[in-house]
Amino acid sequence: MKIPYVNINKQYRLERKKLLKVIDYALSSGRWVAGEEVEKFERSVSKICGTKYCVSLNSGTDALTLALHLLGVRRGDEVITPPNSFIASTAVIAHLGAKPIFVDIKKDQNLDENQIESKISKKTKAIMPVHLTGRMCSMDRIMKISKKHGIPVIEDCAQAILSRYKNKMSGSWGDVGCFSAHPLKNLNASGDGGYLTTNNKTIFKKIKNLRTHGMDESRDNVRSFGYVSRMDNIQAAILNFRLKNLKNVIKKRRKNVELYLENLNLNKIYFPKEKKYEFNTYHTFVVQVEKRDQLREFLKRRGIETAIHYPIPIHLQTASKFLGYKKGDFKKAEGQSKTILTLPINQYLSKKEISYICKMINNFYAKL
Repeated sequence: MKIPYVNINKQYRLERKKLLKVIDYALSSGRWVAGEEVEKFERSVSKICGTKYCVSLNSGTDALTLALHLLGVRRGDEVITPPNSFIASTAVIAHLGAKPIFVDIKKDQNLDENQIESKISKKTKAIMPVHLTGRMCSMDRIMKISKKHGIPVIEDCAQAILSRYKNKMSGSWGDVGCFSAHPLKNLNASGDGGYLTTNNKTIFKKIKNLRTHGMDESRDNVRSFGYVSRMDNIQAAILNFRLKNLKNVIKKRRKNVELYLENLNLNKIYFPKEKKYEFNTYHTFVVQVEKRDQLREFLKRRGIETAIHYPIPIHLQTASKFLGYKKGDFKKAEGQSKTILTLPINQYLSKKEISYICKMINNFYAKL
């Protein structure tokens, strides 16, 4: 049996007939950049996220960049964030000349909010929690810290569209929420895409201006030198099409997690239990295991593709050397990087395939 980690090919096969009509309509409109599909997407996202505004952008990375820029992060400033995210979460801070101030993580892989205040200094310009795997950070406590110290919060929601914490959506807690529509996300474009949510009208207007070179609506006057980060009309059309099925995608992924937890021998595997006030959307299904590398090779030989998110913490990446961090600075993040394993969770998995994966994992540990 061959079980891929992701299955974009199957998604396209199932969608092809309807999706090609959507693409043809978008191209026939003559509006290839911006256009009615973009505006429709922004209205839909702001509605489902429970925010007043949404701005579509070229990528989730651009969403983070523009949010940091707009909130005044400049050279020499500091931004608090975890060290176990995708590299983009830190790269955007470094590109602006600011310094990422890392906070170690908890057992559930998310930033430890209890360590934030000890890292705040006069240079701190933002707090950027990352809702890793689709599990939200402890946003109520983070927002209390934000309010106490007057520091804005940028939610990195790249992996967390429709995730909830205490009945409040991702992207609606902080000053800004930043999302990715990369092809591997639960809500995925057929290329790069991203978007930003906010309840702040000033932020909304300024981000819309920044994404188009800083030009005003007449396109004759530049208010401030900006970026080029517009979402193409065709990607917006694809996202509008897929948005209709997003809740079903998440429902299936959550069901897949239930099947895993019912069939896996959890004595050798740790998975953070979902709390009653959480709603996790499972962009990834990451378990923590003993003998991770041996297990991964064992599964590979039996046709099961897995991944590691992420094998090297950001502070230990070659690109991070100039920051001055060293091995041992963030022990929990470093420890988890050696035990985490991402199992297939995509919505096209069958019950038979999940049973097979669980059987192989259980067999591996039974033989130890």
